[in-house]
Amino acid sequence: MLYYAFDPLYLYLVLPTMLFAMWAQFLIKQRFKKYSKQRTMRGLTGAAAAYEVLRQAGVNGVRIERVSGELSDHFDPKHNVIRLSDSVHDVASVAAVGVAAHEAGHAIQYAASYVPMKIRAGIIPVTNFGSMLAIPLVLAGLFFEMTGLINLGILLFGVVVLFQLLTLPVEFNASRRAINLLRDTGVLAKEEIPASRKVLSAAALTYVGALAVSLAQLIRLMAIANRRR
Repeated sequence: MLYYAFDPLYLYLVLPTMLFAMWAQFLIKQRFKKYSKQRTMRGLTGAAAAYEVLRQAGVNGVRIERVSGELSDHFDPKHNVIRLSDSVHDVASVAAVGVAAHEAGHAIQYAASYVPMKIRAGIIPVTNFGSMLAIPLVLAGLFFEMTGLINLGILLFGVVVLFQLLTLPVEFNASRRAINLLRDTGVLAKEEIPASRKVLSAAALTYVGALAVSLAQLIRLMAIANRRR
């Protein structure tokens, strides 16, 4: 148990990745705030932009709803719904339009049966299970000196890392689809595209940060388990 509490890998490996993830979260908030002040030339709100992007892509039957919270925008494939936050749904800014188009990109992925998205969706139940039990199982294994529990915890945590790894191409592809459609459909003017791209690039960094933290934790858990052997 002491190995887990005082392991130096936390200081030299996990902590730096956590700081990077915190910086990524700060960056997206700052960029979203900055470009939320830049009104779109066409005056389309986030919801209107999402509808237009879906229409141009030939994707029908996707509902768009408002959801509370800050940067809580997401696509729900189970109910085929895009949920946009208050700062995006009815706001005609390049930041809001970029975020809304990104979520529309996820809906387009789902309609096109984009493979990484399908695989990620398939392991969500195991991922949810693993995220709750992985660390407790490792700690219990260390406390009771049960190698089997430690290995099971590491295996479940590995599924969490796999999920986050699969998230990267899904998010990057959705952003690429969004930027291309915003440009090709004229929802945003040519000179507005770089601002939306900066917002989506910052958002992508948050997923990179989350993966880095989880990967560092996985390496740490494996090192602790190896020492116990």
